[in-house]
Amino acid sequence: MYHCAECGKKMYYEGICWTCNQKREEKNFVFDAEQLLAHLQEIGDYKKPAYDQCRTALQLGLLDFDKMAKAAAQQKVYDVPELFYHASTEVEAMLIEALEAAEDASQGADLLCCLAMCGGEKSLQALHRLEQNPKPWQEQLYVQPSVYAEYGGWTFDEKGNRQVLYFENCICMEQGGDQKAGKLAKKREDICPHCGGKYVDILMLDGRAEGLRFLGVDGIITATCCPNCVAYQQPAYSRFTLDGQSVPLPNEEGDTYAFSEEEYETFTNNTFGLVAERKPLFYGTFSECHNTVGGFANWIDDFLYPECPDCGKPMTYLAQIQWDTLEDGMAEGTLYIHICKDCHTTAMHHQQT
Repeated sequence: MYHCAECGKKMYYEGICWTCNQKREEKNFVFDAEQLLAHLQEIGDYKKPAYDQCRTALQLGLLDFDKMAKAAAQQKVYDVPELFYHASTEVEAMLIEALEAAEDASQGADLLCCLAMCGGEKSLQALHRLEQNPKPWQEQLYVQPSVYAEYGGWTFDEKGNRQVLYFENCICMEQGGDQKAGKLAKKREDICPHCGGKYVDILMLDGRAEGLRFLGVDGIITATCCPNCVAYQQPAYSRFTLDGQSVPLPNEEGDTYAFSEEEYETFTNNTFGLVAERKPLFYGTFSECHNTVGGFANWIDDFLYPECPDCGKPMTYLAQIQWDTLEDGMAEGTLYIHICKDCHTTAMHHQQT
């Protein structure tokens, strides 16, 4: 057994851990915007340097969105919808025109995601129009345009009324951060009736704290789950009160994973806390080593917004937790946490490769 030379995490090899190596690469990243523009057609090919260049530049907030979006629209490059985040009305019009002319389901799906990232009123109208009057190629799609809109952090009902599903701010939970403002995996004493293990408050956020006021919650948000069972409950739910209390909701029985007492102690004795410094919106989108609150998620499988068990509306994406940042080797994958502020309900669901 070894320890990471930078963060001290247990490892099975000498040197620095994967997470610290990723952070080092981010710190040393050099971005050449003109070079990326010259190779824009290659951003969808993972074998080409432009693929990683584009995604890392998005993650670190280095892109000139207006310039890149216009060039991508002109060249009909729709591989990375995030390039079109809040694009100009000119670019939005170009994408709508391309969508109206699309005859291929694959290109149509890409354009739906691009317009989802645009997110303007014209984008909403275009997607709503297609939901009411589908094109022939839409028969090959698995979901409606209102679900594609979720890729951009919003959706709409049958009347075209918009619902926003993300927070337009992003901050991190990091080792040594402020645990009074935000904490990961706080120990509890109550027992999961399915596996017999202890519950955990997997995320606690004080909406009154510096850096968290964008959440619009005048109190403490607490998401509670059984760490043994949450990966097999899709999703797991809990209800919170603004004084920091939370009650997990009953779930259907399924598989489980047995944490040892030692693993549970290590898991809940972590030093992760809130760092109020604002990050780019896509900071957690193209990385598997950051625990983020707000912004956009790094969906391993596909974007997913659970329905609130109380009001039935899609819940707002709140945060993501990388399991292996809490305890290397104990678990893998990502836990996504959503919230319904009206009903004081949280949802947690897991994805992994």
